[in-house]
Amino acid sequence: MKRLALYLTIILGVFCMSAFSIIQKKKRVIFFGDSITAAGVAPNGYITLLQQMLAKNSRDNNFELIGAGVGGNKIYDLYLRLEEDVLVKKPDLVFIYIGINDVWHKRSALTGTDPDKFEKFYNRIIDKIQAIGARTVICTPSVIGEKKDYVNELDGDLNKYADIIRHLAKDRGVELIDLRKSLVNYIEGHNPENKNKGVLTSDGVHMNDEGNRFLADQFYGYIN
Repeated sequence: MKRLALYLTIILGVFCMSAFSIIQKKKRVIFFGDSITAAGVAPNGYITLLQQMLAKNSRDNNFELIGAGVGGNKIYDLYLRLEEDVLVKKPDLVFIYIGINDVWHKRSALTGTDPDKFEKFYNRIIDKIQAIGARTVICTPSVIGEKKDYVNELDGDLNKYADIIRHLAKDRGVELIDLRKSLVNYIEGHNPENKNKGVLTSDGVHMNDEGNRFLADQFYGYIN
């Protein structure tokens, strides 16, 4: 009888472990942003590369990566679609990568976002994501032009908006990926001809293959 009881206990234990592994929920990770994020789910996009990196380390079953990028979006566009594209999906982790169009469209279409409004909308987005208990990681905007030494037309504004996000990270106690700093430093060392595009971007803004690999490396540590 004792041996039978032992066998039954072992079988029950194995059954419980198997059931747990089946129902164990993947951690849901949402990338919330503009066209750079929208392109991240393409075959060579940075979100796709992240999934491949996780698979290579046998961790792809632990995470569900979701791209929630829409071309042309600015900070208030993210605020307006926050509920549908992020909150109702109950994410464990949200990356916010926005700011390029808030700066770029001020010159190109006269529809950008003033710094004070940018900060207010960003704060409200953080409030709502934190209210559902999701971990929040915010990113500084990358580049609009790849020339070195801050001679691109919008470098001054980009630096200002990047500073807003850096201060938000410090004041709100959220994690920061300083993409602007990382990309600028990379370009400084990899753009000997001082080209406006072609190092990490295809057009000065949107990532080429190397840029997507670069972004994937930047994000990976925060998932892993």
